[in-house]
Amino acid sequence: MAEILFLAHRIPWPADRGDKIRSYHILQYLSHLAPVHVGSFADDDRDMGFVPEMEPNFASVYTEKRIKPQWKAGLQALRSGSPVSLESFASPGMRDWVKTTIAARPVSHIFVFSGQMAQYIPDDFDGRIIMDFVDVDSAKFESYAGEGGAFMRWINKREGRLLSVFEKEIAARADASLFVSEAEAALFRQRSGLGADRVMPLGNGIDTISYDPLTDIKPVKGLPKGKRIMFTGQMDYRPNVEAVDDFARNAMPAILQHHKDAKFVIVGRNPTEAVKALAKLPGVVVTGAVDDVRGWLMAADVVVAPLRIARGIQNKVLEAMAMAKPVVASTAAAEGIEAQDGVHFHIAANVEQEISKVCALLDDVEVAKRLGISARLHVTDHYGWDGQLAPLRALMNIHPLAEAAE
Repeated sequence: MAEILFLAHRIPWPADRGDKIRSYHILQYLSHLAPVHVGSFADDDRDMGFVPEMEPNFASVYTEKRIKPQWKAGLQALRSGSPVSLESFASPGMRDWVKTTIAARPVSHIFVFSGQMAQYIPDDFDGRIIMDFVDVDSAKFESYAGEGGAFMRWINKREGRLLSVFEKEIAARADASLFVSEAEAALFRQRSGLGADRVMPLGNGIDTISYDPLTDIKPVKGLPKGKRIMFTGQMDYRPNVEAVDDFARNAMPAILQHHKDAKFVIVGRNPTEAVKALAKLPGVVVTGAVDDVRGWLMAADVVVAPLRIARGIQNKVLEAMAMAKPVVASTAAAEGIEAQDGVHFHIAANVEQEISKVCALLDDVEVAKRLGISARLHVTDHYGWDGQLAPLRALMNIHPLAEAAE
């Protein structure tokens, strides 16, 4: 019988942030095909607390708390000539667990979630390898290389160059390399020289039952009064930090001239000091971690995704659309989502358009409501997880457990 080794850079349980939402649903899908052994890292004690809840669902689980500081990973990377991203997730414990599991169990498939974990594929493994890069990480670092001081520009340029080489090597070995959108897959095909038979999109979905405006969700206490412009996301993630900083400083002053009671509400865990400082600006509220982001989305008049750097599909946009909220997304945030501008959401090419489109939606409640309803219907029809992940069955080439038992 086939067994799957699933490797993820962050514990895929529960589905409570962007990358974990994707890994969680992929892992659940794979578990219906064959027994799965799950190896992953935990960011903190909170993540480690989910391990007992996760363990009964899989053949085996190994979770290691990641404690290596970034400066140490950087020094090791400089000494070894490897990318910092790989050294940050390098662990003898994880390597030993992978080796032991493959030796003890009939592991026939390895599914790797995110490039950092590809370092754990054994050189002598002769089974099927599916690599989910999600995004082209090397391109992201290349885009950072033009920003900041001379040292950080050098670091990011080096990271982009080394990651690009590593990504190509892994993709050449994998049976299939997956990306979250066709745009990302096409970019990687161009960079790697591989064809569409080896590099393909596997889109993100949305749980339209959980994210449903008709679901019984506890109302949020202490909501800021006035027109609420909402942003949701992990608030120590650089693109999110840059997005809210730009919107708070450059869009909100003009919006407040038209809507004096408007509030820009930044919702998400681990806000950096820079994000917390935005709460000092007029009309800006920073919540930090919340128990249920759906309650905050329910209370939004408009949801914004003003990301200047974004790769793949933005879960925050799909979540807001599923909750029937009018969304104004930047060109970058909208890129991976197959939806029509002006029908299912609004796309804003710059700050001026963000100001105009947000104000227009705040001005006309009925137009905003119709846009939200259209968004909900579109996401329900096109972004269910079962449909998005259906190609995995053929890629894995495993007869599901229920069929094998017949």
